[in-house]
Amino acid sequence: MRNWKLLPALMAATLVVAAVLYVAFYFVFLDFFVDLWWFRSLEFETYFWLKLLYRFIFSGAVTTFFFAIFLFHFWIASRYLGLNPPEDILMDDGKRRRFQRFADVFMTGSAKVYTPVSLVLAIVIAIPFYLQWEQALLFFFGEAAGITDPVYGNDVSFYMFSYPIYMLIQKELLTTASLVLLATGVLYWLEHVFVPNQSKEFPVGAKIHLAVLFGFVVLFVIWGFLLDRFSLLYSDQNEPVFFGPGFVELHYQLPLIWLEIFFIAAIAVSIVFYAFSERHRSKAPAIVAVLGYLAAWGLSGSHTIPEMIEKFIVKPNFTRTEGDSMLHNIDATMAAYDLNNIKVVDFKVNLDATKDIEAWSNVKHFENIPVWDREFLIDSYMQLQGLRSYYVFPTVDEDRYFINDHHQQVNLAAREVNIERMPKEAQNWENAHLRFTHGYGAVVSPAAQDAGIPIVWYLRDLNMTSDVGFSVKYPDIYYGQEKYRYAIVPNNLAVSDISTSAPDEGKDYRGNTGIPIPSLFRKMLFAFYLKDEKIFFSPNISNDSKLLLRRNIDERISALTPFLHLDKDPYLVIDKDRFYWIQDAYTLSKYYPVSKPAADDYLDGSHEFNYIRNSVKVVVDAYDGSVDYYISNPDDPIIKAYSRAYPGLLKNLKEMPDHLLQHLRYPRDLYFMQMKIYAKYHQNTPELFYEQAETWQYATVDGQSVLPYFITMDFNRCNDTEEFVMINPMTPIRRDNLSMVGLAGTLDEVNCGHAYKPGITIFKFPKDVQVNGPSQVNALIDQNPEIAAQFTLWNQQGSEVKKGRMVILPMSNSILYVQPIYMLATKTKIPELARVIVSIGNQVVMDKTLQAAFDHLKAQFIKGANGPTSGISATESK
Repeated sequence: MRNWKLLPALMAATLVVAAVLYVAFYFVFLDFFVDLWWFRSLEFETYFWLKLLYRFIFSGAVTTFFFAIFLFHFWIASRYLGLNPPEDILMDDGKRRRFQRFADVFMTGSAKVYTPVSLVLAIVIAIPFYLQWEQALLFFFGEAAGITDPVYGNDVSFYMFSYPIYMLIQKELLTTASLVLLATGVLYWLEHVFVPNQSKEFPVGAKIHLAVLFGFVVLFVIWGFLLDRFSLLYSDQNEPVFFGPGFVELHYQLPLIWLEIFFIAAIAVSIVFYAFSERHRSKAPAIVAVLGYLAAWGLSGSHTIPEMIEKFIVKPNFTRTEGDSMLHNIDATMAAYDLNNIKVVDFKVNLDATKDIEAWSNVKHFENIPVWDREFLIDSYMQLQGLRSYYVFPTVDEDRYFINDHHQQVNLAAREVNIERMPKEAQNWENAHLRFTHGYGAVVSPAAQDAGIPIVWYLRDLNMTSDVGFSVKYPDIYYGQEKYRYAIVPNNLAVSDISTSAPDEGKDYRGNTGIPIPSLFRKMLFAFYLKDEKIFFSPNISNDSKLLLRRNIDERISALTPFLHLDKDPYLVIDKDRFYWIQDAYTLSKYYPVSKPAADDYLDGSHEFNYIRNSVKVVVDAYDGSVDYYISNPDDPIIKAYSRAYPGLLKNLKEMPDHLLQHLRYPRDLYFMQMKIYAKYHQNTPELFYEQAETWQYATVDGQSVLPYFITMDFNRCNDTEEFVMINPMTPIRRDNLSMVGLAGTLDEVNCGHAYKPGITIFKFPKDVQVNGPSQVNALIDQNPEIAAQFTLWNQQGSEVKKGRMVILPMSNSILYVQPIYMLATKTKIPELARVIVSIGNQVVMDKTLQAAFDHLKAQFIKGANGPTSGISATESK
């Protein structure tokens, strides 16, 4: 009968033990060892242990610290300071023994309670520190940036590294001190009530203990107010004019913070004096201090007085009262977004473009003008070079390669594998994880092509045909941008005839990375880890097989270095040995003082930040997945801190192989964001910034923004040196004429070499000359009767006419516009480059080739044709 009564308790205990074992196995044992093996396979084992050590030391130290605080004060309160019997009790043996018995029970019994309570409280208090341990690394390894904030005079590294940790420490210490004060007070009260024969008065020792704890609470509250001063640096009350503290914050709210600090200190002193002064107790000082604090607190929360200050002091003379604040915001934002080194060139526009056209008549200038948009080209790649149902091109990249004795711009895309495109019946476990495990090869086509002819290929097909010298020894792509599942290679399945028609080309995986599976025990562990029993039971997995995990490059890099934030556009680089992915990575902070926060459309929109640097270039081997990190901005204080924290993880950019170094580029996401900020903040005086008369916006065509695009061109900045740059045009707010054209490149203009020297050049147009913007040129095209008639004719022939991205090029003293025209077949939807349109000034010409269109444009200017002209060139009309 007794056994039946114990059964529910036994079952409950069994379930608890089973749950603990399950959690320990899956989330501690399995995760730990699989991560260790994975880091080891990438030769990052030292980095793995270092991360674990930092986390363990920091978490353990914080927990121990708070546990010691709780335990120390509870121990003192229960053992020494709370027992205070009168002398007559101590003289009576019976009463003394009774008192001692209760005291002993209370002291020894309370230890059994407050010790585990102290541990639980310590863990709860320390949880925020566990979650922000990487921020703590910046606190310990960061150093001064050499830039001071204009309001308080602190180095900006204080705000980026120390300020977040100080806020966290202050909050947790205040919580801890308050809990200890409350719990200790309750403990003293319990002793006073339950231990018999106690004196009516608390002992002096208890009062001192509580006073000390109360003093700590007050100190941490005051520290909170002192830190609160710095929150004014991130005030958005003056938006949309400027960001940061203004006249009201600095001359009204800041003095009130100091006033609140004064009254809190006065309240604390009054309370302590009242507690210890038995003869001269008076509540008046405390009441006065409380009333003073309430008044200051009420004023700080009031909207009436700040609104009156704004109305009667600030707005009547805004640029004078807020001039310094606007200038602080401008300087901080320009520094935080790395915009201080922009080179501005006053572009002199010549309405007569004859000389510029003569100078640009060389065919070299037209070999790199991109007439294929990525959005249209990817459809052609898929239709013409997909070749197998399971091959896809996730995206099309742009790059430059030394072809035909000069740097030529190309479009390229990796042929990756996507098992979900296969028939449903073929999407089985063996195909997904053992057979169709990787993509194969890539396609390359020139950016500049003639219309009306098939696409020219520089690299194509599964046999990697190339007429310009592309040759890759290991064309297999095991790591890429697709959502790759885990793969186990090599294995016992025959995998020939998948990537190529040649039977001897089904090569086994020979990469150095991947987690080995040398035993049944590891097979079992991986089956549990991936929740897939087929791994254990499959006879096709051999002792030579390796498990490939995290094969999407973004997922891979993020798992290795979560403190880096990735650009949305990694790109492929072709080497004679294999393919590589280059990923731009950023360091971010939201604590740069007085800098405007980034908008939601920057990066992936999930990060709040007001400071960014492209500090790292990440290289991922597409064949074996090895990852290398190179510091591209050694001046960034954040990457300096991580480099000191993790020695050996981040390499110097000089260590990057030359065949990769020459393919580095300015990041697209960064440039888009910088130009959107610069569009407002280039107005660098308080008067201009307040007027916002010269604010820019991205140029638009048919309501769509013209986003930055790559082009390879000689801009005469270095002798006969072709640059791979990004271009973006901007227009005035709510206007269509062109204000500027920005170039972002990596050319070393001093030495005229291809060393990585990122920089931005702005070609700024004069205000007194009308320069057509993309929307105005688009209107000229639409208004041209010959071009409009041709579009109508094509649309009636079973095709759909689509305009491509408008390319804008600054010539010597003119602006050249190039727009590709595509035709989409109604049935196949394969886009075809039908024509190209070239425009300078008010002249518009359409032809099959850039050279022919430009020659006709040249003829028009030489003849002095300033009136309406034919929109179709002579060669086209024939």
